Amino acid sequence: MTRPSLTVDTPAGTVRATAGPYEADAVVFELSGAMRGSVHVTGTHHPHRWDQFTAVRACLGPVNAFQATAPAEDLPRLARSRTGFRGSLTLYNDDAAHRPEVTVYPMESATGHDPSQKTAAALTAVLHACAAHVAQREDLPAILQLSRQRDTPALLRFLTWSAASHQAQAARLEREARAAHPARRAAVAAWWVVARWFTARPDPVLLLMLADLPGSLVRTVDVKQWWTPYCLTEAAREHEHARRAQGEAESLRAQQRSRRPARRPQSAAHGAPHAARLELEVS
Repeated sequence: MTRPSLTVDTPAGTVRATAGPYEADAVVFELSGAMRGSVHVTGTHHPHRWDQFTAVRACLGPVNAFQATAPAEDLPRLARSRTGFRGSLTLYNDDAAHRPEVTVYPMESATGHDPSQKTAAALTAVLHACAAHVAQREDLPAILQLSRQRDTPALLRFLTWSAASHQAQAARLEREARAAHPARRAAVAAWWVVARWFTARPDPVLLLMLADLPGSLVRTVDVKQWWTPYCLTEAAREHEHARRAQGEAESLRAQQRSRRPARRPQSAAHGAPHAARLELEVS
């Protein structure tokens, strides 16, 4: 059976990416031509909605880089190079702009060095092409559902921790806002005391305490004046972050209850074109 194959034009030359058989919930592309190695493509959550599995993630190497680290010898490399590279790319739809968006995560060599601009552009082009191919497959819903089942337990743990962390931060800010009121009143009262002392007996030290200088009573009053509304505004934001995390966690739990386990897609070739030519413009 012919396997789906892509031809990708990159700054380093033409790369051919051939989709292999399914491996759990992912499609693995074998690279040839100007690049050697493989690319692992799977479903993932939307970068801005952690409960919505509508995005596709492509990782350099044969495994999901967010779950395992590929050995250095298995990392993709240019055909005439011995240096392998790690990195990933997420392809998703921007709900506001109604167009595909791409997030590229930092790429580095197996030894921890940044790739050259030309190499980074080539790697990005290949990742983008593989992700775009999987995003157009007819069996994408099954891939996304399997990815949801895989990632939901870890996401629920993170979202539960995140909601508690934001609530704790909001409570701390609200305590600081309450404490700022008496602190400001005390600073104002102290300023008037010093002002009376200075009026009765002028002294350079007292003048420094009354002046608008770092650490002076005037500065203390000014800081406490705006610190209360600042803390309350930040606390409101923390509450909103907590509510969002709680809502996404509840959504994931509801999806767990309502969805049955997905059937394994039968073949990597079904629902995908046998060949595609992608002309990618890399900046």
